[in-house]
Amino acid sequence: MDETVGHRSEEEVRLEKLRELQSRGIDAYSDEVHRTHLVSDLIAQFDALQTATAVVIVDGRLTSARWHGGSAFADVADRSGRIQLHLRRDVIGEDSYATIKNLFDVGDFIEVTGTLIMTKVGEKTVEVTQMRLLSKALRPLPEKWHGLQDIEIRYRQRELDLLSNAEVRDRFIIRSKMISAMRQFLDAADFLEVETPMLQPIPGGASARPFVTHHNALDTDFFLRIAPELYLKRLVVGGFEKVYEIGRCFRNEGIDYAHNPEFTMMELYWAYAHKDEFVMFLENLVTHMIGTAFHSLQIPFGEMVLNFDSPWPRKTFREVIIDACGIDIDEHHTREQLASAVAAQGIAIDFEGCVGVGECYDQLFKKTARPQLVQPTWVFDYPIELKPLTKALVSDPAKSASVQLVVNGAEIVNAYYHELNDPVEQRRRFAEQQSLRDAGSEEAQWMDEDFVRSLEHGMPPTSGVGIGIDRLVAFITNSPNLKESILFPTLRPVSKE
Repeated sequence: MDETVGHRSEEEVRLEKLRELQSRGIDAYSDEVHRTHLVSDLIAQFDALQTATAVVIVDGRLTSARWHGGSAFADVADRSGRIQLHLRRDVIGEDSYATIKNLFDVGDFIEVTGTLIMTKVGEKTVEVTQMRLLSKALRPLPEKWHGLQDIEIRYRQRELDLLSNAEVRDRFIIRSKMISAMRQFLDAADFLEVETPMLQPIPGGASARPFVTHHNALDTDFFLRIAPELYLKRLVVGGFEKVYEIGRCFRNEGIDYAHNPEFTMMELYWAYAHKDEFVMFLENLVTHMIGTAFHSLQIPFGEMVLNFDSPWPRKTFREVIIDACGIDIDEHHTREQLASAVAAQGIAIDFEGCVGVGECYDQLFKKTARPQLVQPTWVFDYPIELKPLTKALVSDPAKSASVQLVVNGAEIVNAYYHELNDPVEQRRRFAEQQSLRDAGSEEAQWMDEDFVRSLEHGMPPTSGVGIGIDRLVAFITNSPNLKESILFPTLRPVSKE
C-alpha cells in the first residue's frame, strides 16, 4: 500500500502491482468468498464472538491503512458498515505482511479472517490472521475516500458518489424504501400491479412533447411513453377495477432542477371510488411511504420543516391564485383579458408562447400561486383546458374534476377524482387538442382512436392518479435538484474533442 508514485500516475503504479501479483500466482480477481458475517453482525454480536474467540471472515472494500513498522491498522467496509482491522507481521507472516503492504491498495476488495479484540482506546477491531485479495482496484477512490464534491463527476460517475458520500447512499435507500412501501400499501388495498407499453404508436395520457424512435422491422415510428394512463384505463374497461403501474416515462422537454427527460411515475386507477374516499386514500398512501422511510412525518427541508401530518389543506385552483395575486380567473375568459389583469397587478408574465387560455391560466398559477404553496396542499378543480382526460364539474363546466398535491412549489401528485368516461366528449376533447397542435402547441394531446373505441365499450366511474417518484423523493430528502434523486440522470454527452 505504498502510495509513493513519483512521476508515474497512481493508475500506472496500481497496474504494475497487478502484474506483480499475477507473476506471483496470486489471483487478483478471485471467485472464492467465505464470508461468515457482515460488519454490522460483528458489531452487534461483538461481546459473544470475542468471548468465544470465534474465527470470523468479513468481505469488503479496504478504505484506509496506517502502517507502523511491524503492525498496521486499516478499515474495511461492506454494505452494513465499517470496522477496524489490526495486522501484525509476526501473526500473518513476513511474506504475507510484505505483500499486503506493498501490493494491496485502498479501494481493493479484500477478505479478512481473524478474531475480535477491543483496542486500548475502546474500538472494536478484527485481529487479522489472514487477508487475501478479492478484486484489485486499478483506480484510486475519489479524493482518498474523503468525499466527492464535483457535481459533474457525482452525476456522471454515480458509483463514486455512492462510495464517497454517505448522505447520497442514504437518499437512494430512502427512495427504495418508499417505492417498496408504496407497493405494500397498494397490494394490501387489493390493487393489481401491471405493465403497459413503453413504445407507443401514439403518445398520450399527458400534455408533453414525446421522444420519437423508429422500429426498423415494422418501418414505423414509435414514441416513448409520456404516461401509461390510456393503457391503464383500457384495463379498467377490461374489468380490472383496481390497477396500478410503477415505471419509467419519457418527456422530450427541458432539463432543470425539477425536470429530467426520463423519470419514474406511479399511475393508479380505481373504479367506483368516491371523491373524498379517493383523496383520503392518496393522502394515506403518501404518509405511509414517508413514515416508513423516515419514521416521522416532520421532514427537515433547509431551514424549514415539511409537515406531512394529515389532513392537508384543500383549496381550489381559483382560490390559490386569488390568494397569491388577487386575480380571479373566473372574471377573465380570454388571453387578452387575463394579460390586462396581470399587467394591472404589475406581474411579469409572458403569455406569448401559450396556446389557448388554459395554458395562460397555467402560467399564471406557476408564476404566482404555486411557489407560495410550501406545506403539502391539495389544489382542486384545474381549468378544463388543462385536463383533457378528466370530467368537467357539473357545477362549473369550466373546471375539471382534478386535484394535485403541491409541496414546496412543485406538483407531486396529479389526480382526477372523476376520470372522463364519455367517449363522445373524449373524442371532442381530443379534437380540440388536435386543433391546438395544429396551431403550434407541442404539448397538446393527439387523437387516439384506439382509446376512444375502448371507451365506447364502456368504462365505469373511475378515479386516477399519477405520482412522480423522483420529485417526491427529492423534496423530502432536502434535495433542491431532481438529479439528486435519480441514480443516473440525463446529462449532455462529454465532448470527445
